[in-house]
Amino acid sequence: MRRWQNLSDGYITECRMRGLEDATVEGYRRELERWGSWMRRRRPRPKLEEIDSDTLTRYVASRGAFRSRELVSGVMSKMRGMGDYLVREGLWESNPLRWMRGPKLDPRAKLPRRVRRSDLEKLLETAAGVRGEYRRYQWVAVLTVLYSTGLRRGEVERLDVDDWNGQQGALKADGHKNGQERVIPVPPGVAQCIEAYLLRRHNRLEKTGRLEERALFVSPSGRRLRGEQIGKGIGRLARSAGIAHVTPHQFRHTCASDLLENGVSLPQVKGMLGHAAITSTLRYIHVADPERRKAIEKHPINGMLADAAG
Repeated sequence: MRRWQNLSDGYITECRMRGLEDATVEGYRRELERWGSWMRRRRPRPKLEEIDSDTLTRYVASRGAFRSRELVSGVMSKMRGMGDYLVREGLWESNPLRWMRGPKLDPRAKLPRRVRRSDLEKLLETAAGVRGEYRRYQWVAVLTVLYSTGLRRGEVERLDVDDWNGQQGALKADGHKNGQERVIPVPPGVAQCIEAYLLRRHNRLEKTGRLEERALFVSPSGRRLRGEQIGKGIGRLARSAGIAHVTPHQFRHTCASDLLENGVSLPQVKGMLGHAAITSTLRYIHVADPERRKAIEKHPINGMLADAAG
């Protein structure tokens, strides 16, 4: 559908002209590509002028891997913007996405994907062996911060050096996504990784002449390390470690699941992750439920098997 591609390009250009961040525009572009691919596979293929609410509902339903209300809202927002653009271009008389609601969510429908402990160890070993002292200390610090705090990729990107309190051993997250700023203590080992990195960071900024840079994590050129760079860097580490592809958000899932599995209460995990509602945290119970594990240890089958083995 060349016509769809041309319209998508036009809308993306408009988004850039509005001054949206590159990462935001890239997210719009990817969603439009998914939407266009879905329409190309329909038989009969729908005409752009004839796309109605039923067609849109089927497309939204086809995106069945939704894991959170926030993700659904984000997808609907991107589609809604494109719908407004189609109205301005005269293809639609009105935008049905203005009144459409997303699909009903079941937090148990999809389990968050974790990073296995063995893979975490391989990633850290690989990061510790990266060529170049600065990169080595940087990636060890990034990985340990992601796993120990459960911060979102964007929150890590936006961390400033002033957000690190070395005396308290805590990081301050801006809560940009939901307006919930929070302070997260880190384990002593992670604090040591951050402090060791900060020394190299200062030397790097001094070398590049960018001592005014306030970002906590900076690239070798002395500029703020962007979320996309963090994702690509972790991808390279995973390939070097010989493990499956890993994303920054998987560390968030792993942090939450591992904390619950080790007895940390649900409200504490909610506060640490910055969830607006406890329902967002409840989904991790289906991955790691320490109370259920304790209960199953009392199952009579354990005694039966022990007697049989004896």
